[in-house]
Amino acid sequence: MKMMDAIVKPSAAPGLELRQVPVPEPGPGEVLIHIHKTAICGTDVHIYDWNDWSAAHVKPPMVIGHEYVGEIAALGPGVTGLRVGMRVSGEGHITCGHCRNCHNGNIQWCKDTVGVGVDRDGAFAEYVCIPSKNVIIIDPSLDEDVVAFFDAFGNATHTALMFNLVGEDVLITGAGPIGIIAAGICKYAGARRVVVTDVNEYRLDLARKMGADAAVNVAQENLHEIMHKQGLVEGFDVGLEMSGSESGLKQMISVMRNGGKISLLGLGSKPVSLDMNGIICKGLTLQGIYGRKMDNWHQMSYMVQGGLDLTPVITHRFHYTEFEKGFAAMHSGRSGKVILDWTTK
Repeated sequence: MKMMDAIVKPSAAPGLELRQVPVPEPGPGEVLIHIHKTAICGTDVHIYDWNDWSAAHVKPPMVIGHEYVGEIAALGPGVTGLRVGMRVSGEGHITCGHCRNCHNGNIQWCKDTVGVGVDRDGAFAEYVCIPSKNVIIIDPSLDEDVVAFFDAFGNATHTALMFNLVGEDVLITGAGPIGIIAAGICKYAGARRVVVTDVNEYRLDLARKMGADAAVNVAQENLHEIMHKQGLVEGFDVGLEMSGSESGLKQMISVMRNGGKISLLGLGSKPVSLDMNGIICKGLTLQGIYGRKMDNWHQMSYMVQGGLDLTPVITHRFHYTEFEKGFAAMHSGRSGKVILDWTTK
């Protein structure tokens, strides 16, 4: 049996281990991918910490990780349209294919979604196996360090492009990596002003590097004053809620213009209370966002090829054997995207 290195959640407790595990064998309709680069996601940090969400969803022992780029190493029986050696990534949500949402193209809402690196073995390994329908062909011209976090880029793309942005003023609450990426997308897509709020100065600085017109520490600065300086008259047209924070969402609702639209991506650790009267009287639209639409993968590639530079988001690079340093960087709060290299032993 051929073995490989993999970062494994060994038990229902904090921490991860680098272990030797069997290389998966692709079955009918599956593809084996040789991993080149991976990126650490906030979800991976939750699994490392073993918080309540992880305990409810992850069943150790299993290989984690779902942000990656690599090349096809083998094709299972019946796979067509792909070949060994192709550079690829993969949509991390494996869907049933026959529910109502799958049939109408909204696979992001499939009720029976299985998550790579959450519900089944993931990509923090030398090889990962996924269904061929989830394989995304990647143009060789694209930087693999950037493609490694296309999964997260897809969350940002889905959230940011849910509503028209041309000439609009956008508020992003939460300067995590996805919020930072979204700032760049909004400017690329034609937003007039993009304002990002958080309390983490390191990440607010990354948002500025990604093109945000203002990055506001709401613990120290007055958002209304910043809005005035940026020329906002009636309020924000579009809101992207990335923090999962009740206070962040409440502030966003308070500064939206009448008829404004809000995309909700951030997951809260507990239920939030909202001023429904404010939402109703302002005529606001609130849209929940989950995962990616399949077309987001094409949009991502085309935006990068068209000049959207995501390299400022990358702050750390480590060999996969140094994954503990990568998770330490994520825990510190002084990081953007952290890349792990699997191209050498």
